[in-house]
Amino acid sequence: MLLDSSVRDQTYVEDCEVCCNPIEIHPQFENNELIGFEANNLEQ
Repeated sequence: MLLDSSVRDQTYVEDCEVCCNPIEIHPQFENNELIGFEANNLEQ
C-alpha cells in the first residue's frame, strides 16, 4: 500500500489486495512522517 504523505490527515477507501473487500484507510502525517494509521473493514 502506498500512502501520500503530502496530505496531513486523510481518509479513503481501498479494496483489500487479498479478499477484495473495501477497507477505510485513515493515515495521519506530521512533517512527512507517518504518526497514525487506522484501517477499518467496511463489510458487515
